[in-house]
Amino acid sequence: MIQRIQSVYWLVITVLLVVTMLSPVGFFTESGGAFDDVFKPMGVTMAAGGYQSTWGLFAILLLNAVVAFATIFLYKNRMLQVRMSVFSALLQIGYYVAVGVFIYMLKNDLSAAFRPGWALALPFVCIVLNYLAFRATYADEVMVRASERLR
Repeated sequence: MIQRIQSVYWLVITVLLVVTMLSPVGFFTESGGAFDDVFKPMGVTMAAGGYQSTWGLFAILLLNAVVAFATIFLYKNRMLQVRMSVFSALLQIGYYVAVGVFIYMLKNDLSAAFRPGWALALPFVCIVLNYLAFRATYADEVMVRASERLR
Protein backbone atom coordinates (compact mmCIF):
# COMPACT_ATOMS: atom_id res chain seq x y z
CA MET A 1 0.00 0.00 0.00
CA ILE A 2 2.63 2.51 -1.12
CA GLN A 3 -0.11 4.97 -2.19
CA ARG A 4 -0.47 6.24 1.36
CA ILE A 5 1.79 9.11 2.41
CA GLN A 6 2.76 7.41 5.67
CA SER A 7 4.28 4.54 3.66
CA VAL A 8 6.57 7.07 2.00
CA TYR A 9 7.47 8.48 5.43
CA TRP A 10 8.40 5.03 6.72
CA LEU A 11 10.45 4.31 3.61
CA VAL A 12 12.36 7.59 4.04
CA ILE A 13 12.86 6.76 7.74
CA THR A 14 14.35 3.40 6.78
CA VAL A 15 16.75 5.00 4.31
CA LEU A 16 17.81 7.69 6.79
CA LEU A 17 18.46 5.11 9.50
CA VAL A 18 20.60 3.01 7.16
CA VAL A 19 22.58 6.13 6.23
CA THR A 20 23.01 6.89 9.94
CA MET A 21 24.30 3.35 10.54
CA LEU A 22 27.02 3.82 7.94
CA SER A 23 28.03 7.44 8.60
CA PRO A 24 30.21 8.97 11.32
CA VAL A 25 28.10 10.32 14.18
CA GLY A 26 30.89 12.57 15.36
CA PHE A 27 34.56 12.97 16.07
CA PHE A 28 36.64 13.07 19.22
CA THR A 29 39.33 15.72 18.85
CA GLU A 30 42.27 15.41 21.18
CA SER A 31 43.74 18.46 22.91
CA GLY A 32 46.33 19.01 20.18
CA GLY A 33 43.62 18.96 17.56
CA ALA A 34 45.80 17.12 15.06
CA PHE A 35 44.04 13.75 15.19
CA ASP A 36 40.38 12.86 15.16
CA ASP A 37 38.91 9.65 16.52
CA VAL A 38 35.95 8.72 14.31
CA PHE A 39 32.75 7.83 16.21
CA LYS A 40 30.43 5.57 14.18
CA PRO A 41 27.47 3.57 15.52
CA MET A 42 29.53 0.38 15.24
CA GLY A 43 32.51 1.75 17.16
CA VAL A 44 35.14 4.43 17.63
CA THR A 45 38.18 4.13 15.38
CA MET A 46 41.02 5.89 17.12
CA ALA A 47 43.71 7.77 15.24
CA ALA A 48 46.36 5.90 17.23
CA GLY A 49 45.08 2.60 15.85
CA GLY A 50 42.78 1.39 18.63
CA TYR A 51 39.10 0.52 18.44
CA GLN A 52 36.31 0.97 21.00
CA SER A 53 33.13 -0.97 20.26
CA THR A 54 29.73 0.75 20.47
CA TRP A 55 27.72 -1.97 18.73
CA GLY A 56 24.65 -1.23 20.86
CA LEU A 57 24.03 1.94 18.88
CA PHE A 58 24.20 -0.04 15.67
CA ALA A 59 21.74 -2.59 17.07
CA ILE A 60 19.25 0.14 18.03
CA LEU A 61 19.44 1.68 14.56
CA LEU A 62 19.12 -1.70 12.85
CA LEU A 63 16.09 -2.68 14.94
CA ASN A 64 14.54 0.71 14.26
CA ALA A 65 15.11 0.40 10.49
CA VAL A 66 13.55 -3.07 10.46
CA VAL A 67 10.54 -1.84 12.46
CA ALA A 68 10.03 1.15 10.15
CA PHE A 69 10.29 -1.01 7.03
CA ALA A 70 7.99 -3.72 8.40
CA THR A 71 5.41 -1.11 9.37
CA ILE A 72 4.85 -0.33 5.69
CA PHE A 73 3.42 -3.81 5.13
CA LEU A 74 1.02 -3.71 8.08
CA TYR A 75 -1.49 -1.58 6.17
CA LYS A 76 -4.39 -3.89 7.02
CA ASN A 77 -3.98 -3.15 10.72
CA ARG A 78 -3.77 0.62 11.11
CA MET A 79 -3.77 0.61 14.92
CA LEU A 80 -0.74 -1.69 14.89
CA GLN A 81 0.92 0.78 12.52
CA VAL A 82 0.19 3.56 15.03
CA ARG A 83 1.77 1.51 17.83
CA MET A 84 4.79 0.68 15.68
CA SER A 85 5.28 4.38 14.90
CA VAL A 86 5.27 5.21 18.60
CA PHE A 87 7.67 2.32 19.29
CA SER A 88 9.98 3.53 16.53
CA ALA A 89 9.99 7.07 17.93
CA LEU A 90 10.80 5.70 21.39
CA LEU A 91 13.67 3.70 19.91
CA GLN A 92 15.04 6.85 18.31
CA ILE A 93 14.83 8.73 21.61
CA GLY A 94 16.58 5.77 23.25
CA TYR A 95 19.27 6.03 20.57
CA TYR A 96 19.94 9.63 21.58
CA VAL A 97 20.13 8.63 25.25
CA ALA A 98 22.60 5.85 24.39
CA VAL A 99 24.68 8.22 22.24
CA GLY A 100 24.82 10.67 25.14
CA VAL A 101 26.00 7.94 27.51
CA PHE A 102 28.66 6.74 25.06
CA ILE A 103 29.88 10.29 24.45
CA TYR A 104 30.11 10.95 28.18
CA MET A 105 32.00 7.70 28.83
CA LEU A 106 34.31 7.96 25.83
CA LYS A 107 35.08 11.63 26.41
CA ASN A 108 36.50 10.73 29.81
CA ASP A 109 38.38 7.68 28.50
CA LEU A 110 39.90 9.47 25.51
CA SER A 111 40.31 12.85 27.25
CA ALA A 112 39.10 14.51 24.06
CA ALA A 113 36.39 16.96 23.03
CA PHE A 114 33.43 15.71 21.02
CA ARG A 115 32.49 17.31 17.71
CA PRO A 116 29.12 16.13 16.33
CA GLY A 117 28.75 15.02 12.73
CA TRP A 118 25.84 15.60 10.38
CA ALA A 119 24.58 12.04 10.81
CA LEU A 120 23.69 12.77 14.44
CA ALA A 121 20.76 14.90 13.22
CA LEU A 122 19.19 12.22 11.00
CA PRO A 123 17.39 10.31 13.80
CA PHE A 124 15.76 13.59 14.83
CA VAL A 125 14.45 13.95 11.27
CA CYS A 126 13.17 10.38 11.62
CA ILE A 127 11.33 11.32 14.82
CA VAL A 128 9.57 14.13 12.96
CA LEU A 129 8.70 11.81 10.07
CA ASN A 130 7.42 9.21 12.54
CA TYR A 131 5.14 11.84 14.03
CA LEU A 132 3.82 12.72 10.57
CA ALA A 133 3.25 9.04 9.76
CA PHE A 134 1.49 8.59 13.11
CA ARG A 135 -0.85 11.49 12.37
CA ALA A 136 -1.64 10.29 8.85
CA THR A 137 -2.31 6.72 9.99
CA TYR A 138 -4.49 7.83 12.86
CA ALA A 139 -6.43 10.14 10.53
CA ASP A 140 -7.05 7.16 8.22
CA GLU A 141 -8.30 5.13 11.18
CA VAL A 142 -10.64 7.92 12.28
CA MET A 143 -12.00 8.24 8.74
CA VAL A 144 -12.62 4.49 8.46
CA ARG A 145 -14.39 4.38 11.84
CA ALA A 146 -16.57 7.36 10.88
CA SER A 147 -17.56 5.69 7.62
CA GLU A 148 -18.43 2.47 9.47
CA ARG A 149 -20.73 4.39 11.80
CA LEU A 150 -22.68 5.70 8.81
CA ARG A 151 -23.58 2.23 7.62
